[in-house]
Amino acid sequence: MQQQKVRVRFAPSPTGGLHLGGVRTVLFNYLFAKQHNGEFVLRIEDTDQTRYVPGAEEYIIECLSWCGLIADEGPHVGGPYAPYRQSERKAQYRQYAEQLVKDGYAYYAFDTPEELEQMREKLKTAENPSPQYNHAARVQMRNSLSLSAEETAVLLEKGTPHVVRIKMPLNEEVGFTDMIRGHVQFNTGTVDDKVLLKADGMPTYHLAVVVDDYLMKITHAFRGEEWLPSAPVHLLLWKYLGWEAQMPQWAHLPLILKPDGFGKLSKRDGDRLGFPVYAMDWTDPKSGLTSGGFRERGFLPEAFVNVLAMLGWNDGTGQEIFSIQELIERFSLERVHKAGAKFDYEKAKWFNHQYLLMTDNNRLAALLESVLKEKGVNAAPEYVATIVGLVKERCNLVNEIWDHAFFFFQQPETYDVAAVKPKWNADKTQFFRDWASVLETLSDFSLATLEESFKQLATSMNIKVGELQLPFRIMLCGGKFGPPVFNIAEVLGKHETIARIMKGLDAINA
Repeated sequence: MQQQKVRVRFAPSPTGGLHLGGVRTVLFNYLFAKQHNGEFVLRIEDTDQTRYVPGAEEYIIECLSWCGLIADEGPHVGGPYAPYRQSERKAQYRQYAEQLVKDGYAYYAFDTPEELEQMREKLKTAENPSPQYNHAARVQMRNSLSLSAEETAVLLEKGTPHVVRIKMPLNEEVGFTDMIRGHVQFNTGTVDDKVLLKADGMPTYHLAVVVDDYLMKITHAFRGEEWLPSAPVHLLLWKYLGWEAQMPQWAHLPLILKPDGFGKLSKRDGDRLGFPVYAMDWTDPKSGLTSGGFRERGFLPEAFVNVLAMLGWNDGTGQEIFSIQELIERFSLERVHKAGAKFDYEKAKWFNHQYLLMTDNNRLAALLESVLKEKGVNAAPEYVATIVGLVKERCNLVNEIWDHAFFFFQQPETYDVAAVKPKWNADKTQFFRDWASVLETLSDFSLATLEESFKQLATSMNIKVGELQLPFRIMLCGGKFGPPVFNIAEVLGKHETIARIMKGLDAINA
């Protein structure tokens, strides 16, 4: 028999920013699909219209595009199982909900919000402060199990608002083999009668994910471990709908934890500790507030992807830097940990630093364009690329390049003269005046020529070269920072270097 083609999916809700945990779920799906010559599907789960946020879907697609995790099928590219937005598949869900009712696995519930609240108050105890709509509560509520067939028919005919709930068995053991955790078992008596179809005709996640995974022929479903408590509902739906043989293999991925390891990493943690948790900047259209993203913070997409790959997985060799092709070749669910993975922002920056060192300077120069524009700097791309090559070793983030290179684009406004004054004298003033004159005559303004002429003049004036280099650096940069000083001069060129020497001398001698 021919083996079924591997098909995986990422099914986010368009409700806001894309958490790095979501991108890691995409990554693991993507790697698994590509490793098996399969297909990666993007499906938008927008069934909860109350939480739908305009622009969120486009944002998700842009995030995945930036990361290079391109879907083979989705709302933006189409595919053989379109539509890929659940809101556009609304009509098909009701037939499955009705089939479940007809077969005795689900029921109509006509309870109003007020009646649901009364039930919770009535059944609330110290041991059970939040009563659920379960086998104990259902008999006391207005539903097709507690009402007669005639009463139910009348309510339906009148168009009485209602939902469809799954009828969870009282005390049944259900389980499955998780690709990461091994066999997982549940008792259905601990699970409430989840709503499958809402009053507006939209399915909940529970019904929609099962129906869509079946119709889209999904073979493997990877999701966060926070979805494990929902597994009994989904297992029973696959069984009740007669699709058990087609159920995907599941893998519940470990949580991404706060840096201290206590609890799931949230946006609030990022805000508190000063790092992003979203892939890209997300601006809430209602509040207008922007939450920072890794892209805008200055991460390269391949570094970001590498960081995520190492959160809960390794290949067993100790290697940490992987290209996407290496990840595709080496990824395996057997080496995904069960325990949560602590997020370390300093380590993430280390990864980005490694990628900055490996990245072509012209590409980094292009990424710096927006920063330069913001600073009012207009410089040739070749010039910017040369500067990037000199300073990137000192940077962890693309956005730090400006901080290490601003003096290449503008003369210093202030000078750290205090670092020079204690050992300054008239001979040193004369040295720089004379050397400026020498520089005027040079036809070759290369690094080697500059350094040689500097040393020759210092020797002839009986001044230690080491005592002159710091003042020269401060003249060019304004402070004790930057790459090797003769490299700076070479890039600045003759005219600018001489101008800065003269301006620096005025500042030191003021």
